[in-house]
Amino acid sequence: MKIAFIGGGAMGEAMVKCLLTGKVAAPQDIVVSDVSRLRCELLSREYGVGVLADNRRAVENADLIILAVKPQNLPRIMGEIKGLGLEQLVLSIVAGVTLSSLCQGLNHPFVVRAMPNMPAQIGVGITIWTATAETVQKQKGELARTILGALGKEIYVDDEKYLSMATALSGSGPAYVFLFIEALVDAGVHIGLPRDMSRELVIQTMFGSTRVVEKTGKHPADLRNMVTSPGGTTTEALLQLEKGGFRSLLIEAVAAAYKKAECL
Repeated sequence: MKIAFIGGGAMGEAMVKCLLTGKVAAPQDIVVSDVSRLRCELLSREYGVGVLADNRRAVENADLIILAVKPQNLPRIMGEIKGLGLEQLVLSIVAGVTLSSLCQGLNHPFVVRAMPNMPAQIGVGITIWTATAETVQKQKGELARTILGALGKEIYVDDEKYLSMATALSGSGPAYVFLFIEALVDAGVHIGLPRDMSRELVIQTMFGSTRVVEKTGKHPADLRNMVTSPGGTTTEALLQLEKGGFRSLLIEAVAAAYKKAECL
């Protein structure tokens, strides 16, 4: 399988790394096209993949074309690579660009649209994806499933509306988690812990807690109650969070992100 990446930025590089690490593809089967000579040199040096500065040449012999560019650059790029063969599949991770826009811009029926998140950079992300009816009918989606599975977990949906929702939840989600971690670490420092110790305590607490949710399958509220003793320290902390509107603020933040995603 020959894979062409159009765009060799952070997410493009992350996908290359995961595909190679997972032995989904070999270096000689991957070519990356990017306008930055420095990025091309880095990708060639670090991963041994082919590099080009010509999008049309990059896709000529590819079975799969992965679009990993900024939305504002996509119209020009689609014009450059238009005229793909029916045996070729396009996978786009470009934010906010619909299947219909991709199909129209490329004049091509076999297109997959995906929304990976930042942890995919180390193979522990989650990607929600969908595909055109033609792609599903010809069973070309299995190729996309293999590629996206190298980034972590993947979820296929048959309705594109869920991608904007996932953008607000799992796409932007790492930023919410990082902010929470940052605040907890600062809280530890505020009460007297050394910063390194506070950081280690918070990271392991976050990791362990999410694993408990995953492994037990219990509702988070039930698990929270197991940690919350009447009149105890946890009760006092949760009271302050609820007073500050923690839960409603988080819901409103995700809703605002979803509204923004719908406008892209």
